[in-house]
Amino acid sequence: MDRTRRTWSAAGVALLALALSACSSEDGTDATGSARASAPADLAAGQVAPDGDTTNVVTGLEAPWSVVRTGSGADALVSERDSARVLELTEDGVTRVVGTVPGVRHGGEGGLLGLALHDGDLFVYSTGEDGNRIQRHDLRGTSGSYELGPGTTVLDGLPANTFHDGGRIAFGPDGMLYASVGDAGASEDAQDRDSLAGKVLRVTPDGAVPDDNPFPGSPVWSLGHRNVQGLGWSADGTMFASEFGQDARDELNVIEPGSNYGWPEVEGTGGEARGFVDPVQQWATDDASPSGLAVVGDTVFIANLQGRVLRAVPVDDPGTSEEYFAGEFGRIRTVLAGPDDTLWFVTNNTDGRGDPGPADDRLVQVPLTTGS
Repeated sequence: MDRTRRTWSAAGVALLALALSACSSEDGTDATGSARASAPADLAAGQVAPDGDTTNVVTGLEAPWSVVRTGSGADALVSERDSARVLELTEDGVTRVVGTVPGVRHGGEGGLLGLALHDGDLFVYSTGEDGNRIQRHDLRGTSGSYELGPGTTVLDGLPANTFHDGGRIAFGPDGMLYASVGDAGASEDAQDRDSLAGKVLRVTPDGAVPDDNPFPGSPVWSLGHRNVQGLGWSADGTMFASEFGQDARDELNVIEPGSNYGWPEVEGTGGEARGFVDPVQQWATDDASPSGLAVVGDTVFIANLQGRVLRAVPVDDPGTSEEYFAGEFGRIRTVLAGPDDTLWFVTNNTDGRGDPGPADDRLVQVPLTTGS
């Protein structure tokens, strides 16, 4: 039986924000959790930036991890890591349970993680008793009445642990399924081509290895990763990935097939002389913990957990970045393009490592402006 939870719609929140605009909290947001962003005055042509007041699309989520939109409007599906539930968010700010993914084993960073839509099916990355796995589920019904059908295994036996599970899945512009798999605490496996730990994988929607993968018969697309949790492509096909470091540097990488990104031999820059690919940008681990990533226009947006900030990186100058909402929403897990020239991002303060506010966790919307 579906459980329905009603929340403020974005419009309702906006009205309430106007009424309470004089009330502010210590973190810079107002009493409704709204904040304001201003685009840079010198925003380059093709770049996009947050510009305006935020509104809460939905509140009261429990350890949300991934969000995928199901159409051109505000309809979306949300994964909750610990409950293993897939929720449907509808235009009027209501969430309902689409289904619970069976056999999910939650513990630490494991559980129900990434979601991706392809040809009407919902692909899910989750932790099971025998490791991480990717499954394809029929998504039955229509907006407001979706149901999760039985799952078919696409990949299983992926390395798992209570930490470093990777978990992001996405379909690339080539129609192939890409998945990030963490090193699962066995850092040396990231350099082993025969292990799937510490890798970005590429398979067909059915889980087969494409003939043009860099290592014949292997789903490995790139190696030498510690814990990638963000994947995205710019319009010219450049693939970006955000990656957690250990004690020194977190990374933004441009992913090329067959390339080795150095972990655990090197963390951050300094590996080129040894045949590794250096990141295009790096940050101190205390300032980042980059999770979800989305490319919107000519801008790469990166959600940061420990850094509690949303970063914007120009596609054509990926060594630079702008910061938005520093400390205002706590931990930020996921970012994606929203409807009608907006950006969505998801807080992650109820995952056991944050400090939840009264409306957490929430899906937040902010208007975007484009440089000209």
